[in-house]
Amino acid sequence: MFKNVIARRPGTSITEGITSAPELGKPDHQLALRQHQAYCQALESCGVQVTVLPPLEEYPDSCFVEDTAVLTTRCAVITNPGAPSRRGEVDHMVDVIRSFYPADRVEFIRDPGTLEGGDVMMVGDTFYVGLSARTNREGIEQFARILGRNGFKVRAVPLSQVLHLKTGVNYLEGGNLLVSGEFVDHPEFASFNRIVVPPEEAYGANCIWVNGTVIVPQGYPTVEAQVRDLGYRVILVDTSEFRKIDGGLSCLSLRF
Repeated sequence: MFKNVIARRPGTSITEGITSAPELGKPDHQLALRQHQAYCQALESCGVQVTVLPPLEEYPDSCFVEDTAVLTTRCAVITNPGAPSRRGEVDHMVDVIRSFYPADRVEFIRDPGTLEGGDVMMVGDTFYVGLSARTNREGIEQFARILGRNGFKVRAVPLSQVLHLKTGVNYLEGGNLLVSGEFVDHPEFASFNRIVVPPEEAYGANCIWVNGTVIVPQGYPTVEAQVRDLGYRVILVDTSEFRKIDGGLSCLSLRF
């Protein structure tokens, strides 16, 4: 069960965020703010305390706080993002994280290792980590050593077609796993109850489980129906403006 969530409001610079889909257009800042507020309200309705940080105008992608840290029940790991323009974001997160964790429980990924939280999926005491354009092997090895000292296991998952691991695969607890694209038949996930997301709704694979509720992006009816059929309470949240800069539901918060 999660008790806390950290989020950060998008700044006006969100219009300059990194994107692989410029054809979607630039985000509308005011609409992004409204969507972000609805997102935080959805999280609060799941029984967590949400800490909302102020915008960082100098970092257009800084609303995607998930990439800056991995927060576990035993330790916090401050990441080292693979996107150079995002490196400075972590400096603004350290004191925030230390307000929740003892100083000796806060660890760091160091150069030449890179790690972004969007590549990290927690399944009980095992953390699956995407080997991606943003997370390299050295970063995964450092992460594995840190988590190993804390009694966790790490499994690397090479990927080639999506930005982050959780772009295409997300754990809903209870053995249920949303999978899309290159992860549909991935042997690493053969033991899970895999719910296959159709290609035309691939963005909808990025759902988040929060204390028995699953928050689902609005506009993906097949995904919504599949999650409801599993028996979860569902909340729909519109993330259209964040999709324009390669972000989804999980990217917008740290849940712990």
